[in-house]
Amino acid sequence: MHTRPILVVGANGKTGSRVVARLEDNGHAVRRGSRNAEIPFDWEAPETWTASLAGVSKAYVTYFPDLAFPGAVEKLEAFTRVAAESGLEHIVLLSGRGEHFASMGEEIVRNSGLGFTIVRAAWFAQNFSEGYLRDPILGGVLPMPGGDISEPIIDIDDIADVVVASLTEDGHIGERYEVTGPRLMTFAEMAEVLSRTLGRHIQHVPISFEDFHANVAASGDTFVADVFTQIARETLDGRNEYTADGVQRALGREPRDFAEFAAVAASRGVWTSAA
Repeated sequence: MHTRPILVVGANGKTGSRVVARLEDNGHAVRRGSRNAEIPFDWEAPETWTASLAGVSKAYVTYFPDLAFPGAVEKLEAFTRVAAESGLEHIVLLSGRGEHFASMGEEIVRNSGLGFTIVRAAWFAQNFSEGYLRDPILGGVLPMPGGDISEPIIDIDDIADVVVASLTEDGHIGERYEVTGPRLMTFAEMAEVLSRTLGRHIQHVPISFEDFHANVAASGDTFVADVFTQIARETLDGRNEYTADGVQRALGREPRDFAEFAAVAASRGVWTSAA
């Protein structure tokens, strides 16, 4: 078994926390990369990077809130230089489908001289249960822009499984796994699945990108809302209306369906007022 710690940058995030749990459950040493970790990691403080990378040969890297965030690509490039100097051998990068700045980040990692695996993900199913869409669903609505655009939404648990396999098994270096769910769905169809699962009507409400921005800003930072709205404008234009086989290639199984995600999330009570 790999005995050196595996660095997980973004260890408290949606994917990072799941990756940490899986690695530790399988007996791997993990170094959590976050501002409040024992060895702090902060994208805004490059002086923290070297200590986080010391003694590490593998790393899973996410950038919060997204690689589209201003300055993210430049920080990622600087990080890969420090990582190479520190002896990192393999970097697994979380990227996004159809995003200009995410593609730039991928190229930086590919050209870094490090062994790499790219995990390019579709929209997260957990945005419905752990993100900015949870509260509207509690209120019986699913407000999304993009009209009738369809998306092969992916369960983050599948992303975590692909990342862990890439970090702990042979044969993943140099791969780019485009990970999606098993089928294309419109947001109206997702609302129908939620309605059947919850036993109450969830209404898809088409909204403008301006209203989407206002909704995200109301639940968090306006600057984050700016970035998420930019991504929505960029990606909800039909460019991602296809499924990919990244989960199948990395894991040898089919990805989880949105209906399975919804059933599991509902069983945990995430769409009840007490959750």
